[in-house]
Amino acid sequence: MNGNTPYAGQPGTTQAGKRTNADLVDLTREEKRRFRQDVTRIAARTREFLPDEYAIDADVSHSAGGPQARVAVQPPIGHPVTAGFTPNEEDFEAEQIVDDEDCAEVARGLAASAALQVKQAVADNVTPTAR
Repeated sequence: MNGNTPYAGQPGTTQAGKRTNADLVDLTREEKRRFRQDVTRIAARTREFLPDEYAIDADVSHSAGGPQARVAVQPPIGHPVTAGFTPNEEDFEAEQIVDDEDCAEVARGLAASAALQVKQAVADNVTPTAR
């Protein structure tokens, strides 16, 4: 049963739970640059929605599953919010790895989630000024 899964490993070449090198996406220098640029664009767009008190960071890494990106927002109070994604091989063939629509959607979602974290953190400590 375990022999027919891609995670069972190939005797003598691949350990169980690891992927073969042929399965991994190998990015060129240009593809890595474009991917970083798109992820930085998401972080910059998120900054447009939030005040300066929110810390925003983005990073790109390469793991066993291939290239991954993560954009994180640390609100001034409350829990941090992150969005991570792993592009497909086909995504690297396009001019933009993360298109404008996806960039805007992720940025809006991160900003809204970070604002909600602040609201939830201070909800019990704020007296309403009007009803």
